[in-house]
Amino acid sequence: MHDLRAWTSDRHRTVDDTPFGGGAGMVMRPDVWGRAIDAVAGLDAGVVGDVGDADPDRSDDAVPPARSGAPVHLVIPTPSGTTFTQRTAEELAREGHLVVACGRYEGIDARVAEHYRSRGVRVSELSIGDYVLNGGEVAALVVVEAVARLLPGVVGNPESLVEESHGAAGLLEYPVYTKPPAWADLEVPDVLLSGHHARIHRWRRDEALRRTAARRPDMVRALDAATLDAHDVDVLAEAGWQVRDGRLELADRD
Repeated sequence: MHDLRAWTSDRHRTVDDTPFGGGAGMVMRPDVWGRAIDAVAGLDAGVVGDVGDADPDRSDDAVPPARSGAPVHLVIPTPSGTTFTQRTAEELAREGHLVVACGRYEGIDARVAEHYRSRGVRVSELSIGDYVLNGGEVAALVVVEAVARLLPGVVGNPESLVEESHGAAGLLEYPVYTKPPAWADLEVPDVLLSGHHARIHRWRRDEALRRTAARRPDMVRALDAATLDAHDVDVLAEAGWQVRDGRLELADRD
């Protein structure tokens, strides 16, 4: 984690300025971001600003040693970016060196993303949802956690990644329970106490289908009907979905 102000060159350590064309809010300066990204990513200095022009009183620790070998992938959280999904997290987890640029105010000058793309750096502008935050720090934490948990050794039991929500099956996760078997006049479904693995698997699959149909119809619509068995189709039919021309659609209701 790095303090952007370490790469400013004025006494006030300014990282933003008023937007060209007018309007409310402030925009983060490209020259400051350029120096910071070049240093953190281990790219050559002098293209977007000489690192030596920055605050001479800053700690040398502000410029970390470059990570050798792995190409840099620049991630910019922004509400105007493409949607960050589990598939995105899986793609980023395969990268060797991610640099996350946390914007604030009205965002980062658009030339930063344009400049690094022109230099051959892969740049992803990502949105974690259809809402606006004060800054990119929280979004960066979301990206870091979603990506890091996919790396070997981070999650204690790798099998826990297989059937979770938004996994390869394209469904939300089924309801989960633990001890005690009875609590607040509510009991764990008998099938989960049966020890019958095939029945448990079928129950979990059914519940995942029902939950997804109730909460995320967009995910049901995106399912590949060819991957569904007859029981899946029956469960979805009960939830109001039917297969038409190889695609899942909401059933007509009179």
